[in-house]
Amino acid sequence: MPFSTASSDIPTVPGIATPAALQPHAVSRLRSARLARSTRPFLARGGPKGERCEGCRLRPSHCMCALRPHLPTQAGFCLLMHDAEPLKPSNTGWLIADVVQTTHAFGWSRTEVDPGLLALLADPQWQPYVVFPSEYVQPPERAVHSVQPPSRVDGAMDLRSNGQPTYVPEAQKPLFILLDATWSEARKMFRKSPYLDRFPVLGLQPEQISHYRLRRSQRDDHFCTSEVAALCLELSGHPQDLRAGQALEAYLEVYTHHYLQAKQQQPADRNSPAHTRLQHAVAAAFNAKK
Repeated sequence: MPFSTASSDIPTVPGIATPAALQPHAVSRLRSARLARSTRPFLARGGPKGERCEGCRLRPSHCMCALRPHLPTQAGFCLLMHDAEPLKPSNTGWLIADVVQTTHAFGWSRTEVDPGLLALLADPQWQPYVVFPSEYVQPPERAVHSVQPPSRVDGAMDLRSNGQPTYVPEAQKPLFILLDATWSEARKMFRKSPYLDRFPVLGLQPEQISHYRLRRSQRDDHFCTSEVAALCLELSGHPQDLRAGQALEAYLEVYTHHYLQAKQQQPADRNSPAHTRLQHAVAAAFNAKK
């Protein structure tokens, strides 16, 4: 599916994908599959009406595809998305897939489990963590508040200088499982997903208040999905993850600005502080790879 763009006036920044290089990511593919099953068009409440860019879900006049970073990380993400979430323009799981290269997305069902999801959870390269408030965890000892240092699992054969094969262990990397839904839906998903019961539950204890402005929450300590992902990347502690988390935070700011400006029929300020922060964050990630 080709992506439209109206952002050719935005200068190219190292590490940010050009429109020609954009490929549908995991959430985009899930959205296409969900639309293919629909018997009627999905009509988003609020927000801009009419034509939307397939790459960023914004009006073509406010398209930000040329600002899309795509950064490597040690940690990975597994988004379990409630039925309508991939269709919502305000869904921020999409932003995680924009930024973090290793992002998987699956639709959630109470009665069926995607075989691809089960295969991912069984992959020995990953240590899965279900990200959810610890106050809902039973038994309580299943709850953790930090990411453990990578443990070693069987790895791959390697030929040493003497020509003899040696089995080289690889470190398990954190795989953060995010339940992408409204709060009431997420609680149901947490209770009714028994295949997640064997994994530790990572309870985040952030001190900052959510700045997400596209959907209202009754509690200030309820974070949007991309904010949770940025906090997870910070907890991972790996330098790549820290840089990607900073880029994701800035990318959410830029998306929020473009979304709200489009809704108010005002032009996006492409020289805003949020845009500058995103450029600096992505440039830092790019320079660190040299």
